[in-house]
Amino acid sequence: MITLEPLKAGDQEQFVKDNQEAFNYGALEEFGRRDDHFEEDEQIISRDTIIKSIEGGDAYRIMLDGESVGGLIIRVKGRKGDLDILFVSPKVHSKGIGYQAWCEVERMHPEVEVWETVTPYFEKRNIHFYVNRCGFHIVEFYNSHHPDPNDPDAELGEPMISSRTGCSDLRRG
Repeated sequence: MITLEPLKAGDQEQFVKDNQEAFNYGALEEFGRRDDHFEEDEQIISRDTIIKSIEGGDAYRIMLDGESVGGLIIRVKGRKGDLDILFVSPKVHSKGIGYQAWCEVERMHPEVEVWETVTPYFEKRNIHFYVNRCGFHIVEFYNSHHPDPNDPDAELGEPMISSRTGCSDLRRG
C-alpha cells in the first residue's frame, strides 16, 4: 500500500539524492552517457533547485509498505495546485507507484480544481504518465523562443512541457 509521509528535516539530503538518481536515470535511458542536459555536477536537477522546491512547498516521501520508494513536492494555494516534483525510484518503476501517489495527492486536496506541472521535453516516460495516466493536458511548450514566464531562472535552451489537469474547460474539449 502506498502512503505519503511528510519529509522529515533529517531526510532532506537523502531526498535530494534519491530525486537526482531518478531524474538522471531518465536522462541516461533517453540519451546515454552523451547527455548534455545536466544542470550542475552531472545532475539533471540541481540540489539547489530541489532545496528551493522543498522550502517553497510541501514535500512527501512516497512509502511502499514502510519503505521509501520516491517523493513528491506540491504547492497548494486555494483551488490551484502545483506539482513541483514527483519521482519514483527506478528500482520500482512500472508498478503503479507514481499513479497511486498522485491519487493520494488528489485525495488529500479535494479543494484543488486545477493542478499544473512542468517536465523536460525529453522525459517521454513522465509525459506519458502525466497525460495518459493522470489526466493532465499539455498546454504549453517552453523553449528558447517561448520561455516560461514563471521561471526566470530556467535555462532558455532547455525545452519544457507545461501540463494541467482538473480544469473543466480542458476536459470538455
